[in-house]
Amino acid sequence: MTVARSILLFLLAALAEIGGAWLVWQGWREHRGLLWIAGGVVALGLYGFVATFQPDANFGRILAAYGGVFVAGSLAWGMVVDRFRPDRYDVVGAAICLVGVAVIMYAPRSG
Repeated sequence: MTVARSILLFLLAALAEIGGAWLVWQGWREHRGLLWIAGGVVALGLYGFVATFQPDANFGRILAAYGGVFVAGSLAWGMVVDRFRPDRYDVVGAAICLVGVAVIMYAPRSG
């Protein structure tokens, strides 16, 4: 159950961070206004809290692993929200990142 919880937390963190950054982008670059930016700032703050619920106590490990989730999640967000079409190098790169996440977070360690 710990791995499933950790994966769910990574997905929630990605949604908050990528969604928050997207809202700021929309507010500023697409001239949608301060409410969009404010929503983005709130979402980015929520991202910081979600990461604290990871079962592993090592901040550096959590943030390093989340980097790979962020890469793959950003491409997925772009596909769904902005109709971005990743090329094969995007897909291979994201897959490599997710393998890195699995190694960093879920490899057996001697305790």
